[in-house]
Amino acid sequence: MARRTRTADQTSNELQLLQGGQRRTSGGGGWLVNQAKPYAAPWIVAGGTGLVGVGANVMWGESPWAGVGLTLASVGLTAATWWAGKSTGPQRRLHSAITVAAGTSWVTAAALSGPLSGPLPDLYLMGGVSLALSWNIRKVMRFNDTDSSGSDSDKGLLEKVGLARTKLKNVQVEPNRVTVPYELPAGELTNDDVAKAIPRIASALDVPTTAIRIQHDPDSARKGQFVIVPEDMLKEATRWPGPAAPGQSIAEPLRIGVYDDGSDLELPLLDAIHILVMGMTGSGKTEGALDVLFELLTRNDVVVWLADAAKAGQDFQPLIPAMDWAALDTPSAGAMVAAVQAVIPARTAWLRDHSYRAWEPAAAKKQTSPAHSCAASGACGCPGMPYLVAWMEEAAKLLRDLGDDVFTGIAQEARSAGVSLVVSMQRASGYQLSTDTRASLPAAMCFGVRGDDAGFALPEEVLEAGANPAAWGNKRKGYVYLVSAGIDEDLYANPARTFWTGPSGEYEKAARWIVEQFAAVRPELGPVTADAAARVAGDLFTNRQARAGSPVAAPIPAPALTEQQESDQVIGVLVDDEDAALDAMAELPSVETNVEIPAAKPSTEEARELLGELVEMLAQVGPGTVAVKDLKPYLEQIGRDRSWVSKEMKKLADDGRLAPTGEDGVYRLLQVLAAA
Repeated sequence: MARRTRTADQTSNELQLLQGGQRRTSGGGGWLVNQAKPYAAPWIVAGGTGLVGVGANVMWGESPWAGVGLTLASVGLTAATWWAGKSTGPQRRLHSAITVAAGTSWVTAAALSGPLSGPLPDLYLMGGVSLALSWNIRKVMRFNDTDSSGSDSDKGLLEKVGLARTKLKNVQVEPNRVTVPYELPAGELTNDDVAKAIPRIASALDVPTTAIRIQHDPDSARKGQFVIVPEDMLKEATRWPGPAAPGQSIAEPLRIGVYDDGSDLELPLLDAIHILVMGMTGSGKTEGALDVLFELLTRNDVVVWLADAAKAGQDFQPLIPAMDWAALDTPSAGAMVAAVQAVIPARTAWLRDHSYRAWEPAAAKKQTSPAHSCAASGACGCPGMPYLVAWMEEAAKLLRDLGDDVFTGIAQEARSAGVSLVVSMQRASGYQLSTDTRASLPAAMCFGVRGDDAGFALPEEVLEAGANPAAWGNKRKGYVYLVSAGIDEDLYANPARTFWTGPSGEYEKAARWIVEQFAAVRPELGPVTADAAARVAGDLFTNRQARAGSPVAAPIPAPALTEQQESDQVIGVLVDDEDAALDAMAELPSVETNVEIPAAKPSTEEARELLGELVEMLAQVGPGTVAVKDLKPYLEQIGRDRSWVSKEMKKLADDGRLAPTGEDGVYRLLQVLAAA
């Protein structure tokens, strides 16, 4: 069965009926037609009654049997009207019955004796005009809500949806959009009551709840406007039209989709700063991410870092060559988080030294202006510092490995450093994301979710205005609500849909085009950010391109060992190299032989100093990370067991001398230890 198409004019007419009015007209009649049309029906009926009387006289004027039939019909119609009026109020029932009785009686008399005989013309004029006016007066009384004893039908459907005595004003009809200002009765209802009535209003208008949103008047608790989009214009996905501002600055908004009224869905990244992206599996969250990345990778002053340890960059493989750093395993992702934390103060200091209060496009270019110079003599000529976007895809894994507050410091400190943090996850909640971190992510892209999950992504006032991503779930791929500074607040509750990047094959072609076409446009990371990241992440950063270009090899399982082999392995770890040739079964030397007395067990402070020296040594010669197990050969020298070493290494991490990774008991070495 074909789906019914609803127009804005139909919705506007039904809104008139919600208040008990009649349908609107458009065109040449103008204001007078609109005002007169609701009162024309009684006069049309009166005129029709006269014509029926004339016609009946022509047909049955000479037939006595027709008189009997017309009389019975008159009585029957009057009785039927009285019976049909049982569901209405007593006034309407009596008024209707009297009108039908008078009209049918006159028609019967006119048919038998002629419409111009005796008093019939006078009765027609006086009675017809009086009855028509009585119905007009009744309608006027109903519009003014003075017919307090009338039925629910008289009072209009607004009362049925819980908004009695609400006034609708100046309905504005646009293509597929109806805007209706409202004014609630003072002291009786508030805008909160309007939000609760949205499902009932949608039912009355026969539209989905997501088609209705409320825009509150910020200066009034009882005024606002309904915005109704009767036809879902997002049913057909819109193909990605290409970059909105190719080769331009990141200061230009990112075009990532369309709203349900056909306008562009734009993300002003410099206003949004940090973004939470949330949506259940199948909701189109990945498509939305690709749209954002397509825009980012075509701009001339932004670099992208992507961490995706959960899927190893599966969804973004064609775009990885255009990214400065793609961390596709847990150690690299952990290193990226630490690197972002480290580059923030370095970038902030650079901006301060060059007289920038916050990052702006000029900061990405070579510093040739004396107004932005770190030298007292004039322009310093320092290399620019491009904007940095750190995208944490499927961030739930990182949060589990590194802690729920791992992003809190980044989100709170990066605002003025030219760093944007994007946290993407299927379901955000207080169990995964700390409230401090959530509060530091001011912008949100919320795709389809389950139940009440949207409450963690969207502000309460947006949900009250009609936003309902749970109505989509994963049935409306790409549908999204976008909340961000720099966007008109009236658009927060407007559904939108991100662009479709195309089927398999087409998406890869578009990604390849972006990678190759804009290679000369994308900027270098810059020495300030690169140096700070290298100090913290070491080889995981400096060798990032090679690591991202080759798949992460799966660990080869160790062969099973016998008990004797395991015992020999443990003993081998504990024996020093110079003692490896000694026979453990040989007899001990006699007491006369000079034997070196073992040194006393080091004190706690001595053990800590020794542990620090060992960590410093490993920092200089090791692979970039150190684990508790790596210190096992030195336990005897330290004079402590493994648990003590583990606790001390945690303390070193708390003191900032080591950086935790995503693996339990494994820490990243900081090169600053060498100077400690």
